Amino acid sequence: MKLGTLCYIDNGKQTLMLHRVKKENDMHKGKWNGLGGKFKDGESPEECVIREVKEESGLTIKKPSLKGIITFPAFDEIDDWMVFVFTSKQFTGSLTECEEGVLEWIENDNLNKLELWEGDKIFMKWLKDTPFFSAKFIYKRKKYVSHDVIFYK
Repeated sequence: MKLGTLCYIDNGKQTLMLHRVKKENDMHKGKWNGLGGKFKDGESPEECVIREVKEESGLTIKKPSLKGIITFPAFDEIDDWMVFVFTSKQFTGSLTECEEGVLEWIENDNLNKLELWEGDKIFMKWLKDTPFFSAKFIYKRKKYVSHDVIFYK
């Protein structure tokens, strides 16, 4: 199983999103995502998300808030993924160019208008006012099939 992080940085009115349009052979090509990536050996989820956000955006997030854990069985048709999903409202620094795509602050009311993975449209709603969640999203050939979720209080 591969481990990763995903972070949605909110400035109060907008969320920083990454339009994945730069890398060749990117399974996320054309999609909009939060920021994040794979764990390095020995990293905690918090260390990983802070490092990945800094590498991808130039921003240093403070006090990332763990909102949930999502399992994606064979998401890329090969590996199972477990992704720790964070939000952050505190950050410092200035945006830099990202190798993976174009960073853009998107009005919170317009997030679901973006070309997102179908599962992202579902779980992004949970990031605001729901308790901690654990979910599993099933995709076959990059198409959403189903999901299960448990909310914790």
